[in-house]
Amino acid sequence: MNITYNELRRVKHSLPTGSIKRIAEKLNIEEQTVRNFFGAQKKIDGQLVGWHLEPGPEGGIFNVEDTAILDEALLILEETNTATI
Repeated sequence: MNITYNELRRVKHSLPTGSIKRIAEKLNIEEQTVRNFFGAQKKIDGQLVGWHLEPGPEGGIFNVEDTAILDEALLILEETNTATI
């Protein structure tokens, strides 16, 4: 899946408080791994996540190999939007 850096950051910044922890617990991974997925690059207590950045518009294009973290984030955003309607 391809997504721009700016789109990825918009998703991250739209998530409600506690979402990083919730995603990490659901996927049984470190919270830092989730943060790394959204653009952080720390290796301490987290793995770098499988994506590749190509230079381009909107901060570049990320080719995401495993969309599990993004899928969970989008589910949380859907829940949040549904809850407010």
